[in-house]
Amino acid sequence: MASEEIPALRNRSGDLKSPSVLECDGKWREASGDNRSTTNGEMTTTCKMEVEHVISKKQQLKMKAEHLKSDLMRQFDSQVSEFMDSLIAESTSLEPPLLSSAMSEKERSKMRHLRPSQDHGKQFVVRRSLLDELFEVNHIRTIYHMFIALLILFILSTLVVDFIDEGRLVLDFDLLVYAFGQFPLVVSIWLCMFLSALVVPYGLFHIWASHYPASHHHTLQSLLAGSLYLLYQGVGLGFLPTYLVLKNGLPPASRFIIILEQVRLMMKAHSFIRENVPRVLAVARDKNSTETNSSLTTPQVTQYLYFLFAPTLIYRDRYPRNPFIRWGYVATKFMQVLGCLFYAYYVFVRLCIPQFRSISLKLFDLRVMVLCIFNSILPGVLVLFLAFFAFLHCWLNAFAEMLRFADRMFYKDWWNSTSFANYYRTWNVVVHDWLYYYVYRDFLWMSEKRFRAAAMLVVFTVSAVVHEYVLAICFGFFYPVLFCLFMCFGMMFNFILHDRRKGPIWNVIMWTSLFLGQGVLLCLYSQEWYAQRYCPLQEPSFLDLLKPRSWTCHQHTVPAEHMN
Repeated sequence: MASEEIPALRNRSGDLKSPSVLECDGKWREASGDNRSTTNGEMTTTCKMEVEHVISKKQQLKMKAEHLKSDLMRQFDSQVSEFMDSLIAESTSLEPPLLSSAMSEKERSKMRHLRPSQDHGKQFVVRRSLLDELFEVNHIRTIYHMFIALLILFILSTLVVDFIDEGRLVLDFDLLVYAFGQFPLVVSIWLCMFLSALVVPYGLFHIWASHYPASHHHTLQSLLAGSLYLLYQGVGLGFLPTYLVLKNGLPPASRFIIILEQVRLMMKAHSFIRENVPRVLAVARDKNSTETNSSLTTPQVTQYLYFLFAPTLIYRDRYPRNPFIRWGYVATKFMQVLGCLFYAYYVFVRLCIPQFRSISLKLFDLRVMVLCIFNSILPGVLVLFLAFFAFLHCWLNAFAEMLRFADRMFYKDWWNSTSFANYYRTWNVVVHDWLYYYVYRDFLWMSEKRFRAAAMLVVFTVSAVVHEYVLAICFGFFYPVLFCLFMCFGMMFNFILHDRRKGPIWNVIMWTSLFLGQGVLLCLYSQEWYAQRYCPLQEPSFLDLLKPRSWTCHQHTVPAEHMN
């Protein structure tokens, strides 16, 4: 019985003849003589163990080969998908002149109507986020582990210092409690904003689209609907949330939630109107068609509701969807967001607050400013990484997974950029797509593609104004540092460090400029934050609100309560 098991195992292993197996065969023949009573059993057990070890080694190699094969196929599939996307985008922009000339005006009108309005727009395909793929590589995941180790050191240092100073462990997280204060009011304001963004734009469009094709007063009806829509955008989503934020004196993090959601909903409402209005206009142009009313299909409210939650700012009736939801993945991403929040807390507590609490009291000179900027580079870069990882990777992927949204390209490999032009395109793909399709391309369309430099300037201006608006409302003061960096250095670097700059040295220059910019932003905004608290004005004029308080705060006596 035992003599039959060994050949069977050897056959299952594919006749793999290793030295250990050959040695086992020799020992088996030596043990098959006269005295095989005890030796026979021992040699059988030994040989079985050696052969099973060889089989397990072969299976492990087979599994490694399968994993390597799947990784290579996934990378190949990703590259092919990107190539096909670019090919589709180029092919849709081409119209054969012979076919166009042979078609009648009525046929071309029908083709324009049948062709979706997003043919020339963004193509959504199934793809994973880049970090999810990179974290499968152990070498890249080690960098993630290094950041976790740094967080542990921040926590330990804070606990040790608090224990030495207070004689006990301090776990009150007072900075987080202050930053996210009045949270029930924040939820109420957000709920009102969201419901209005769901009802008003969809309702106005549905009423306008249902009457426009058969109406004899197209211009008047469009002006009325457009005026009501712009009024809602300016007052309903623009003025009222900002007024409530300032009126109730919300703390910074709570303000960021409201203002960022305000901007997001305004961009989504614009995308919905911008993508669907051309469909109605295409139907109305075909006046001779008898199928005008039946061929017009407006989006359903469920499609618009899905778009309001989807992690994209480009409206489509349908998006590629995954077959199921990985709830473990969702929980992991939300836990990582929470971890990034505490990470940022310890960065501010250990690296920012002790420095700026004292530096804001010193007289302004060049040495103090230079030291402040360079000391702010490390916390500024950490905050940049945390904001990118928490929002663009974890938060958006969590919502994408819950909605089964399959296109996860929320960012590209911006860290490999050798030019600021490429960095701007790859850092935040979600916002870049909106700016490209609805600002840059629409401006070129209106100018008949004659002013590309002006279109780029408009994009930079819109982005800079919105960023500065968000910071001004959330911090409670006007200090256009980011606006100046965007419009001056950002524009200059965009043309100097353009896409023709290749090589590692340009990536080093890009990172150096990015680090220095983060240090400037954190230093100047932190100085102004403490100056606003150390030197409050009782009845400030309009010019006092525009003038930075940190330029003159050293002339005043700091109240004792602000020194704590």
